[in-house]
Amino acid sequence: MASKVSCLYILTVVCWASALWYLSITRPTSSYTGHRQVSSISIARKNVSFGNIRTRPINPHSFGFLINEPNKCEKNTPFLVILISTTHKEFDARQAIRETWGDENNFKGIKITTLFLLGKNADPVLNQMVEQESQIFHDIIVEDFIDSYHNLTLKTLMGMRWVATFCSKAKYVMKTDSDIFVNMDNLIYKLLKPNTKPRRRYFTGYVINGGPIRDVRSKWYMPRDLYPDSNYPPFCSGTGYIFSADVAELIYKTSLHTRLLHLEDVYVGLCLRKLGIHPFQNSGFNHWKMAYSLCRYRRVITVHQITPEEMHRIWNDMSSKKHLRC
Repeated sequence: MASKVSCLYILTVVCWASALWYLSITRPTSSYTGHRQVSSISIARKNVSFGNIRTRPINPHSFGFLINEPNKCEKNTPFLVILISTTHKEFDARQAIRETWGDENNFKGIKITTLFLLGKNADPVLNQMVEQESQIFHDIIVEDFIDSYHNLTLKTLMGMRWVATFCSKAKYVMKTDSDIFVNMDNLIYKLLKPNTKPRRRYFTGYVINGGPIRDVRSKWYMPRDLYPDSNYPPFCSGTGYIFSADVAELIYKTSLHTRLLHLEDVYVGLCLRKLGIHPFQNSGFNHWKMAYSLCRYRRVITVHQITPEEMHRIWNDMSSKKHLRC
């Protein structure tokens, strides 16, 4: 009898210990807070949960939304979500994009959602200006990290988090910058093809195979203690890349357990390697400036280092000459 009681006691202790361990690792680790923030009840209705990750995050993206557009995808599911990394002072660039290739009404029957990504600025006047801009256009999202070059990775992860939480049924997502011209006809009709079955675990852009730069004077300097390996995994230039919407949640979840790097495009490549997703090379994505000619720009998807004035000029010329052959 004593041995049976002992066995029962041990079994009870083991069961309680297992239950407590399970509860501790499945408890939520972060919450959404901030101005114009959707409530936790609204998030629950989205049926989106990141709580199935069983290990403690080393990179918990615990920033609250200061400006949010949680209802952007509720009425119509977008075919394409465009996430544009920008800064507070780049109003002219944002407005040029709104009036040209980023106009959500350019393609009848194809729902496009355009969003500008920012952190918070040290200057309260600039923050207030962006808040006012947001109230007019409703196309800006902001989290409460400091907006800086070294926080570009946080900006992209914010976009991934937003898509996974508020727009998970979208078909595709594009991440790009505010000085990029995008040939939307080529992007939508030649690359994404709305009439075909949407891809899954898809990622494409201008693929770079390289390694860390150890020169401290370089803009892309990477210290050995942060990244000791001699090669980066293949990654797409952050000037513009496309991925299927399911990848947004996968990258966001993976980032919670991946040491943060300040080089945004490299970091996304690290997450893709962990996920076993291989980015496809597409020669239409250019990460450099290219002199304008109608025929040349008809062959590409993205062009880098375009000013707001050039954006309007290129868009107007291409739009008015669609009937011309090259």
